Amino acid sequence: MIGLGALTRPTRLMVGFAVTAGVANAIAFAAAPDITETGAGASSRLGTSLQDAATRRDRTAADERRKLEMREQAVRASEARLAGQVKQQQAEAAAAPAGGAQGSAGAPGAQVPYDNLARIYQTMKPNRAGPIFEKLDIEVQKQVATRMRERATAQIMANMSPGAAVELSMALAGRNVVKRVPTPAGGANARSPKP
Repeated sequence: MIGLGALTRPTRLMVGFAVTAGVANAIAFAAAPDITETGAGASSRLGTSLQDAATRRDRTAADERRKLEMREQAVRASEARLAGQVKQQQAEAAAAPAGGAQGSAGAPGAQVPYDNLARIYQTMKPNRAGPIFEKLDIEVQKQVATRMRERATAQIMANMSPGAAVELSMALAGRNVVKRVPTPAGGANARSPKP
């Protein structure tokens, strides 16, 4: 039987393994800088490609940032331009009633019916719209015609009676409108048969 003392003493084999392990660790520790230098040389292609990819990504991101900044500047400029136009229109709308408006015709709310009428007459067929349009008051005709497209106005005027078309033309030109005098069917202008 092996005594207790034999188990507690290190054997020569164990001491040999310990020495060998110590030497191996010392060699590994001394060779560590060489391994890292060799690894850096071997991974230089990989490192270079990673750096190139990162540089490309950064350039692309910078380009996108510049594009976004340009878009934001364009949006800010257009917002400022629109705000200026709105202020100008509000000033014109405020100046129009103060500058001698004609009753309620100068009020912004009164323009809405004319706009709606203009859209209605533009969508109607000219041969149907002409006779109806000429029966309107000359001021209403003028307001509606100025809000219509020129082509639609011309087609409607072509389907109006010549006298009504002349009145509307004079009103649109800003001239004094010569009122039509209705001629009676049996009046002085009627031709009488020759004896």
